[in-house]
Amino acid sequence: MKLLVVNAVILPMSDGADWFRGWLAVGDDGLIEAMGEGEPPTDAGGIGARAAGSAAIGSGEVLDVGGAFVAPGFISAHSHIFTSGMRGMTPGDTLYPWVGEQSAFISGADEEDVYWFTLHGCLDFLGNGVTSAYNFTDSRVVGSYDAETDSREIYAIRPEGYLHRQIDAARDAGLRTMNAIRLDSEFQPVEEAFEVFGRAIDHLKTTVPAELDLGASVFGAVQWSATPQAARDEVRAMDAHGIGNQAHFLETCEALDQQREKFRWYEQAGALRPGFLFGHFVHPDSYMSRVVAEKGAGMVWQPTSNGRLGSGVADIPGYRALGMPIGVGLDDQSCTDISDPFQNLRIGAYTQRAVNQDASVVMPYDMIRMHTLGSAEALGPDVAARIGSLEVGKHADFIVVDPASPDTGPVWDVYAHYAFACGLRNLTRVYSGGDLMSEKGVSTHPLAARASIELHSRVREVASRVASRSSERLAW
Repeated sequence: MKLLVVNAVILPMSDGADWFRGWLAVGDDGLIEAMGEGEPPTDAGGIGARAAGSAAIGSGEVLDVGGAFVAPGFISAHSHIFTSGMRGMTPGDTLYPWVGEQSAFISGADEEDVYWFTLHGCLDFLGNGVTSAYNFTDSRVVGSYDAETDSREIYAIRPEGYLHRQIDAARDAGLRTMNAIRLDSEFQPVEEAFEVFGRAIDHLKTTVPAELDLGASVFGAVQWSATPQAARDEVRAMDAHGIGNQAHFLETCEALDQQREKFRWYEQAGALRPGFLFGHFVHPDSYMSRVVAEKGAGMVWQPTSNGRLGSGVADIPGYRALGMPIGVGLDDQSCTDISDPFQNLRIGAYTQRAVNQDASVVMPYDMIRMHTLGSAEALGPDVAARIGSLEVGKHADFIVVDPASPDTGPVWDVYAHYAFACGLRNLTRVYSGGDLMSEKGVSTHPLAARASIELHSRVREVASRVASRSSERLAW
């Protein structure tokens, strides 16, 4: 046994299982070995006997959480983790101007800069209770996009190491990650683009431990593409590697006609299938929603990001009625500003209630599930078999949330109290595979202090490379 958690209010978030007061045991392999109500039984592999003994038996630890909530680690099913040094950027802009400013800044970054940006962002996720993520690696292509004219200008293409070092950073942080890679077949010889894509997947498979690797995915980029061939190329990559795709789509109310036309490109290319996800999907028409659901494709919702950028409110009740898989993400750290999954829960539920004028349209349990097991299911059955809920045989990825520190009062409803009354201030511990990743907001990672120093210095250096006007905005 690696770890035994006792005296806990456990929220398994597995279908058919309600919360209970009890215990959870983690094996040496980092998987949940056993769990149950009350005290651990003395005949369960000696677990109860060990709990009754000293606080640490051999390599195992007994953790008494004093009645705190123990719940699955959050999953961000849509993330751009390299943006950890860009919080507060363009506070009054919608999507396209914000992307332009962000792209201008990151154009000055090299592969070591993006490594440290990503490492810092991954540790930030873990510190806030996010134990797994779908991460869009930043593209090698340096350029700009004009939504009004649907035109793009390319300045340079970075070395392949720029992709690989982002994969390395997530691995080094210990964050379970599905890495999304952009094909960029429009901006380099097509076969070369496929070779680069394949080498990135090979790098992922050969350098990331299996327990941290949630797979690869296509970074869907048809929204910014000039021809339908881009959709066909993405489908070719999906088929060649047996992977899914997540495409940013219909996020903003800007240039809707262009975005909607490009939906047809995906449809005609045969992309819509289980494993294909639309990121955001705020402004589809009824035909698009129906076809996506019928094809078994899904969507990933970013409530905080959509609010911050004024993008709109996704029709979550409508998608649920269609049976569409729905994940939840924290998107960019530069447009959620705090990578706070509790904030994401509340903004998601409250905006849906306000828009629908119905206080029961999204209940606390629904929001928690979508940000845990629902996100795992959206990423695929292989992912959902490993993470997203507290079940025997799954990775022991969980968080300890103490509603008494600071005191949030009596608990009338466990799920409502967890989602609505608790937050990062109540998050006391984060575990991945039964290993302590963060305690009271402080990372246990040996590179955490250096990651902070590297982030601050490298952001300044990158900003100064790009333009003095960007550098002047960093007032600290």
